[in-house]
Formats: sequence, C-alpha cells, structure tokens
Amino acid sequence: MKCMKNLRQFQVTFATDCSQLVKMVSEPEEWPAFESYLEDIKLLKGSFLNSVIVHVPRTANLRADRLARSARKQSSFIVHMDAELPIWSTEST
Repeated sequence: MKCMKNLRQFQVTFATDCSQLVKMVSEPEEWPAFESYLEDIKLLKGSFLNSVIVHVPRTANLRADRLARSARKQSSFIVHMDAELPIWSTEST
C-alpha cells in the first residue's frame, strides 16, 4: 500500500492469495493480536480514493503461484517495486 501511495496510484485493487488477510482487514475486531498492523492498513487505506483487498486463490493465478514457488526455492528473498512491470512478469505461462 505504501508503494502504491508513493507511486501516486490512488485507485487500486490489492489481490492476495491469503483469505485470512482479507478477513482480517474486513473484520479487524475479530483479530485483536494484529491490532497495530490492522490500524496501519486502515490508515493507509484511507489515503486511497478507491481501494479494495480481494482474495484470489493461487489456482486462479498461475503466474503468482509460479513466482511464490520459485521464491521459496531462493536462498534469500528480495522484493522490488517499480512503476513498470518487468518483462518476465508479462511472459505467458
């Protein structure tokens, strides 16, 4: 969310393969152990004109599944965020 805000993208659909994350954000009172994290998400979400967080199962997103599987095989994890999609992310599966 911070990256999208910094890139001045204020109408965003955030997709996750974690159904519990969607539940946590939509029902924060049910998750008191994550209160501080959920408060950060709530504050950031208020920065957007229109934003939603949706669940997309990995079986419905083969590219994300492939990326997650390859990331688990790596000895270290590096996250890179850019305004443009890298070429490898647009390759057909």
